Amino acid sequence: MTLDYFSLNDLITALFIFLGAVIYSSVGHGGASSYIAIMSFMGTPTQIIKPIGLSLNIIVSSIASYRFVKHRFLNPSVLIPVVIGSIPAAFIGGLIDLPSSLFRLLLGFVLLFAGLQLIFNFFHQRNELQKVNFILAFFLGGGIGLVSGLTGTGGGIFLSPLIIFLGWTTIREASGTASIFILCNSLAGLAGNFSSIGHLPPSIFLYSIAVLMGVLIGTHLGIKQLNPDSLRKVLGVVLIIAALKFILT
Repeated sequence: MTLDYFSLNDLITALFIFLGAVIYSSVGHGGASSYIAIMSFMGTPTQIIKPIGLSLNIIVSSIASYRFVKHRFLNPSVLIPVVIGSIPAAFIGGLIDLPSSLFRLLLGFVLLFAGLQLIFNFFHQRNELQKVNFILAFFLGGGIGLVSGLTGTGGGIFLSPLIIFLGWTTIREASGTASIFILCNSLAGLAGNFSSIGHLPPSIFLYSIAVLMGVLIGTHLGIKQLNPDSLRKVLGVVLIIAALKFILT
């Protein structure tokens, strides 16, 4: 399979997916919200956006998890309860095939939140870490997991700012914690939507290579403490535009 096999649309989509993977993986996120926004702009059919987003998330979060955990950017006391809550919820969400209009509306609001969070960073780290509330973390994971399974996103864009705001982790620990959370959610969501795997287009191979290259660069930048603030704001604007497209059309 050579590049001639793919259309110009596929190649352009892969390029932007690569850039999305670099930016998102630098903070431990899978980047599904950016891939979904990009595929929406490029005219990808709605019914395959969800499985493609989850598949690419699995690739990115697997590598990000390994690299961040290797550098001890992880908080098990947060990870355990949120994952216990999220896995069954993400699986159930993956099983549910929403009507196209409702799916687009829900996905639009998820992308809108993701874009606004990237631009304005509503949640800031507390001066002192707080004790993790297991029950709250469990239900937090469950709620995010359900939305993740329904929309084909990993949930990191919700989890990271919330656990930082609650004072449960440092910003660095949130990166590793979120990457494993996203991996578990994406696997569970795709398992619940298993029948869709057979409908993945050939371009998934090209997109997979793009995110693989992106995550290797992005996690390196994240570990080296680079903070690509301006790039995240640009990506935030892209997500908001895509969100409005889903919500208003």
